[in-house]
Amino acid sequence: MESLDKYKNRIICGDCLDIMSKFPNDSIGVIVTSPPYNLKNSTGNGMKDGRGGKWKNAELINGYSNYDDCLPHKEYVKWQRNCLKEMVRIIKSDGAIFYNHKWRVQNGLLQDRSDIIKGFPVRQIIIWKRKGGINFNPGYFLPTYEVIYLIAKPDFKLAPKANAAGDVWEIGQEKNNKHPAPFPLELTDKIINSTEAEIVLDPFIGSGTTAISAIRNGRNYIGIDISEEYCQMARKRINNEKKQMRINFES
Repeated sequence: MESLDKYKNRIICGDCLDIMSKFPNDSIGVIVTSPPYNLKNSTGNGMKDGRGGKWKNAELINGYSNYDDCLPHKEYVKWQRNCLKEMVRIIKSDGAIFYNHKWRVQNGLLQDRSDIIKGFPVRQIIIWKRKGGINFNPGYFLPTYEVIYLIAKPDFKLAPKANAAGDVWEIGQEKNNKHPAPFPLELTDKIINSTEAEIVLDPFIGSGTTAISAIRNGRNYIGIDISEEYCQMARKRINNEKKQMRINFES
C-alpha cells in the first residue's frame, strides 16, 4: 500500500479499482460518488437504437468518454460490488460512503440495486428529488428522484446538527456543465457539510464537482476518473474555483 499523500488534492486518471487498491486500509473519511448507471443497457428508453426518447436532447445519448455504459447486467453488478468492496476497505472506522444510483424497471422487473448493495452496511436510503424534467413516455409518470445509499462503518456519525435534516432532499439538476451526468454542487455541498471527514474521495469524479465542494468546505479531496477528457475538465474547474476563492479573499 502507498501513502495517501501522493494522491491528496489531485485528480488521477485511471481505473478506480486499480487506483483504490493502492490506498491503505481505513484511510478515507468519506466517499461521495455516482457511478455510470449502465443506461445504454436499457430496454425502455430508446438509447440503444438512436431514437433518443427522453435522452434525445441530452448529452447521455452520446454516452461517456472512454466508457460505453453498456455492460451485461451481471457484469455491471459484479463490477460495482467490487468497487464498493474497495470503498468499504479504505474508509475509516468512522467513515461512510454516499453512493448515488437510480432505480429502474427492466422487462417488468425492478432494479432497486439490491443486487449491488446486498451485504454492505447500508444505514439509510436518502431520496434525491430532482426539480423539473420532461417526460417523453406516455406510459409512466415523470421520474423525479434518485437514491443515495448511506453505507457506513460502525463509528460513523453525522456532523453536529446535520441529523436534523430529513431523508428527502429536493435539489435541482446541474444545467451549466458539459459532463453528461453531473452532480449538482448543492448536493455534494450538503453531503460533505453533513460529515467531519478530512479527506473526501470520489472514484467517479467526472467533471470534478465533489472536489470543488471539498475545497469550498475546507477538506482535502481525491478524484479518480478513467477519462482523460473528464480529468482535464475537472482540473480546469478546480483551478477556476481556486482563482475565484483567491479573488474573493483578496477583495
